[in-house]
Amino acid sequence: MSRDTDVLVLGGAGVDTIVHVPQLPLPYADSYQIHDGIRTRAGQTGDFLSLGLTALGLRTHHLDFLGDDPEGDLVRALHRDHGIALTAIPQPAGTKRAVNLVGPDGRRLSLYDSSRARPDDRLPEATVRDLAARSRHVHVSITQPCVHALPVLRGTGVTISTDLHDWDGENPYHEPFALAADIVFVSAARLTDVEGTLRRITERGRARAVVATAGAEGAHLLADGELSHVPPVTPPAPVVDSNGAGDAFAAAFLFGFLRGEPPRRCARYGAIAGAHACTVPSTRVDAIAREDLLRRAAEPDPSVTVAGP
Repeated sequence: MSRDTDVLVLGGAGVDTIVHVPQLPLPYADSYQIHDGIRTRAGQTGDFLSLGLTALGLRTHHLDFLGDDPEGDLVRALHRDHGIALTAIPQPAGTKRAVNLVGPDGRRLSLYDSSRARPDDRLPEATVRDLAARSRHVHVSITQPCVHALPVLRGTGVTISTDLHDWDGENPYHEPFALAADIVFVSAARLTDVEGTLRRITERGRARAVVATAGAEGAHLLADGELSHVPPVTPPAPVVDSNGAGDAFAAAFLFGFLRGEPPRRCARYGAIAGAHACTVPSTRVDAIAREDLLRRAAEPDPSVTVAGP
């Protein structure tokens, strides 16, 4: 079968309401004046990843549940306007939504509406199998319906990636995703033992590369048994919002992976894209373009140091 899609993205479609607050954590008060406005826009993790992949020239297809509601219309319009193929499975409970509180330093606190999902939600196996068979790679969001798609995906032989986000290294919910993926992304924010967590993922699962992103400190990459530090990249403009930075990192890493680049080069791409994303307000959509990524990647690169003796 023809592989007419570079990356199939499972899950992570939804709508966010963005509120810029004077500080995080936000002290209790009866009310606050929000001078930057309160805006609702399409774009959760799967949407941002799809946008990032498409901006890098990869043929992308997004599969998830959407409601027949105004929020679902926003998601459909986002994909239509950016030329991203979308297969939407009807969701009677409505489209996923969240509220993001964003501080002056760009940090984010997300409040997810968990009522927009049902325990028995399943992506249709035939649809998952057909789309995966036509794809070079699949990225799986850690939403509940996607865990049931993992055995189907493994049966197609396609490579898989996932983003565990702010996993603490212990919560068992994340483990099926971590152990089924060939490439694993995770934030280092809640990890007490970064190296130990990354090595456990590779020892217990299938991962050939595991990346723990660490914001302004760069990232940690475990590949071929070697733990390396990926230096941070200076953002090309002031940092205004960290929302979507992890998705941008993953998109650029996968861009390198599908080009056959070594993991360290892929991580360099990811660091550049993540830094770019931090300069874009979360109310806008402006993923780094392929030409800009390659141009910045060609600039002098700080050496990657190997951790440990």
